[in-house]
Amino acid sequence: MKTKIFIDGSEGTTGLRIHERFQGREDIELLPIAPELRKDSKERGRLINQSDVVFLCLPDEAARESVALVENEKVKIIDTSTAHRTKEGWAYGFPELSEGHRQKIRTGNRVAVPGCYASGFIAIVYPLTVGGILPRDYPVSAFALSGYSGAGKKTIGIYEAAARPGELDAPREYALSQNHKHLKEMQKVTGIERAPLFSPVICDYYSGMLLTVPLYGDMLLGAGTPEKVHSFLTEYYQKEKLVKVAPFGSEGDYNGFLGANFRAGWDGMELFVTGNEERILVSARFDNLGKGASGAAIQCLNIMLGCEEGKGLSI
Repeated sequence: MKTKIFIDGSEGTTGLRIHERFQGREDIELLPIAPELRKDSKERGRLINQSDVVFLCLPDEAARESVALVENEKVKIIDTSTAHRTKEGWAYGFPELSEGHRQKIRTGNRVAVPGCYASGFIAIVYPLTVGGILPRDYPVSAFALSGYSGAGKKTIGIYEAAARPGELDAPREYALSQNHKHLKEMQKVTGIERAPLFSPVICDYYSGMLLTVPLYGDMLLGAGTPEKVHSFLTEYYQKEKLVKVAPFGSEGDYNGFLGANFRAGWDGMELFVTGNEERILVSARFDNLGKGASGAAIQCLNIMLGCEEGKGLSI
């Protein structure tokens, strides 16, 4: 029997990418909604309650409204918005963090997909904190480069317009008030005591992301060199298929550069450890629309359905 799926918000960037990943899957039946009824709560409610699994690809408030429409207790929800990522009763959709995270996704009926920046940050910081290497009171910071697709359809339209401001030709730092919407989950999921200092940069390319956490070696506990941090993370993720640690020194394969758009179109994530004994850089490279959004959502679905995690994904 096919799994009935409704994508609420199917016209957005994430919704469209999820839809694409179902092409050729014979185990899935997509429930369509008429374009003129996409914002009709009665029709959305009907489709939600007829589904086995519902993907929410909506702004936060609209995602909360969709959850309130659920009357069928058997309906499973996978929410790609920020609305439920730190809410009790919702599994956090990053299974590689621990077997406990994977089990909650497998057995739960409410899953919140991580934010794109948060995915890279948490993939780095969570293992180091639970492993006793990064003190929870460490003043963590991070900077990141992202393609403009992560900002949504309006921003995509601005960047791809024939006539656009010249300032868009260069990378632009934003979230200067230090109130980025991903900070809450970055702090809660990793268990660090203070929200990180975070500097995201939007760039003039479509998709792909590079997030880096800089660390002082002498402030780490028992693993104060790049080699030790690399060894720890390699062992931590050794059984995972979608998160891998690149061989130590492999940045040399790219002439000492890490291109943020290099993994566009890919649904996995790769980590790099560079630097020296005084100052260490740990970087996550992935597609903000892949492991940072729709790819992660499909991975969570596969776990919930008991499928191979990479089914339908580009890995």
